[in-house]
Amino acid sequence: MNRIAIRTGLIALGLFLTTFAGAQQAPPLPHHDVLIKNAVVMTVTHGNIQNGSVYIKDGKIAAVGQDITAPASATVIDAGGKYLTPGIIDSHSHIALGDDINEATSPITPQMMMIDAFNYQDKAIYRGLAGGVTTSLLLHGSANMIGGQAIVIKHKYGLGRDAMLFPNAPRSIKFASGENPKRVYGGREQLPSTRMGNFAVQRDALVQAQEYLRDWNDYDAKVKKGDKDAKPPKRDLKLEALADVLRGKLLVQIHCYRADEFLTEMAMAKEFGYKVRAFHHALEAYKVADQLAAEGVAIATFSDWWGFKQEAWDAIPWNPVMAMRKGVRVAIKSDSSDFSRRLNQEAAKTMRYGGATEEEALKMITLNPAWIIGVDDRVGSIDVGKDADLVIWDGYPLSSYGVPNRVFIDGDVYFDRSLPGLGMPNYKEGE
Repeated sequence: MNRIAIRTGLIALGLFLTTFAGAQQAPPLPHHDVLIKNAVVMTVTHGNIQNGSVYIKDGKIAAVGQDITAPASATVIDAGGKYLTPGIIDSHSHIALGDDINEATSPITPQMMMIDAFNYQDKAIYRGLAGGVTTSLLLHGSANMIGGQAIVIKHKYGLGRDAMLFPNAPRSIKFASGENPKRVYGGREQLPSTRMGNFAVQRDALVQAQEYLRDWNDYDAKVKKGDKDAKPPKRDLKLEALADVLRGKLLVQIHCYRADEFLTEMAMAKEFGYKVRAFHHALEAYKVADQLAAEGVAIATFSDWWGFKQEAWDAIPWNPVMAMRKGVRVAIKSDSSDFSRRLNQEAAKTMRYGGATEEEALKMITLNPAWIIGVDDRVGSIDVGKDADLVIWDGYPLSSYGVPNRVFIDGDVYFDRSLPGLGMPNYKEGE
């Protein structure tokens, strides 16, 4: 039995213990040197390498090319001419959060922490993994103008909760505008029930945060001067989170559909001195793509969803490529435990609608979402020094024939389609 089989067996054991025995943390798996050879290496950043190899050392990509050597002790995997890509990255997901994605008791809840709702045993994590997804941003819902703080996970299904968290990933916070908060609070006949109300509530919260930040800055200045009588302001978890938005410590991810609201949100960001990282859904981005590009705002959008509510009435499948051609960084995301399993096919639609190149389409589910999450220096392409999050595909990955064969995270195999039960050791027929 080779090292890959042994390591896969250990992961299977961890899956069994976590799911059926309530284990909190499987033992950490030892990293081994791995050489994947004879693959079409789709690097994302520097083209495809025919008959290419990737050498993995201690969970990192150590070498990429055609003539790669590895120590005799390394495990060698012959890809047999199959395609090798970076792991897919989903920049907008709610998997493993159950019914707890919205704290809809107030339109402003930035103190909510999605890690407190994270169910690391949710099988949607594994199903995404089986579709080649290795990293996901798990966001608060869109009931609130300013929602809670997200978490970033690696799909290491079978390990404990903390082992799934992406180490040192930047913090993100979820804003939302438009129909969703209008519907939630308008149905209760409370503020905000209109778009005017939406932005009034948001602006009021940010003004409070400015005042809170000023009070703390004044206090810190007094302490620095040696004022022993200085009294600290009262801590407020909501305002502390919003102060971190103003400090630039939180990446601002905004649920937003309409072109006019993109402009309002960007104007408000300028007014209060923070940056919008990305608009999510962003179905009317094509209308104001020049402005988005000028502000360096990315979009995480659907490939072709349309007409499911009023805000989606002007959606077109050419939106991603039209925005990209204007200089906007574009990601295709799932917002769905179902779509997360075939994000490769969703990205491929941009080649049909708009004429995206193979590399551009692949970037939309790898490097671009990695940038939105703030981890593009770690994942999203096959480059030396990055985490060895990789997928070997049966079939061309940007098609319905592309099916993940093996999925590596940090150099370890977490999915292997050759195993019984489609790679799930505890799979049962009909599950």
